[in-house]
Amino acid sequence: MNPTPPESATQEPAIPPEASPSPEAGIEVITDGGVEWHLDTSFLQSNWSCIWGRGCQGILDHPAEELGQGCCSVGAELVDDEPATTAMLAGYLDPEFFQFHEEAKRGGIFSDSTQTNTRVIDGACIFLNRPGFVGGAGCALHLAAQKADESALDWKPSVCWQLPVRVQWEMQESGVEIAHVRAWKRSDWGDDGDTMAWCCTEEPEAYVGDSPVIESLAEELQEILGTTVFVEIQRRLSPPDVHL
Repeated sequence: MNPTPPESATQEPAIPPEASPSPEAGIEVITDGGVEWHLDTSFLQSNWSCIWGRGCQGILDHPAEELGQGCCSVGAELVDDEPATTAMLAGYLDPEFFQFHEEAKRGGIFSDSTQTNTRVIDGACIFLNRPGFVGGAGCALHLAAQKADESALDWKPSVCWQLPVRVQWEMQESGVEIAHVRAWKRSDWGDDGDTMAWCCTEEPEAYVGDSPVIESLAEELQEILGTTVFVEIQRRLSPPDVHL
């Protein structure tokens, strides 16, 4: 959910890759320590791009581009130390750039006492500034990171910046853990996926990026995979040198 999405490319939308490819459909396997990474290269090489603000229909049961909610219609799931980190960062947000600053001050930023999800206000995450807000539409945390000249990955909950990359973990009897890396698909949203009117990774409208996912989401992928695996998959997917 980028507050300032890049300009779309002029090429025709590409056909989205299979959401659950078989090994024959383009899976690269890289082993690092006790983890075996299975990477869906069809998605990594695709030109998927976040089109929030440029045609994203959201994740409701009806197309709702005009709401500008993107994938923020539900509160963000928080894991590990993210509740404490998010609460701390929320305290730094300038009311000028955080539309629901007063609501957060009065009722907090969490959906309940478990602190496992951010609160939903008027149908979307409390941190989502709505279209027309003078401080800028989009994620208030993302906007604050940009203003501080810092990475949004250090400000936003991991589920927010990892989308649309999905990692599924599978422990083998041998003790080797397999990490399947692919695009999110409708079923990953659980029951909500059954009623979603639109899923960006399954629609051609979002395949309009100027560069492949492995380049456009390089920062996110390196954080997810680790430097060793990321550098190796980059090497494998790079076009061969041409020597005349």
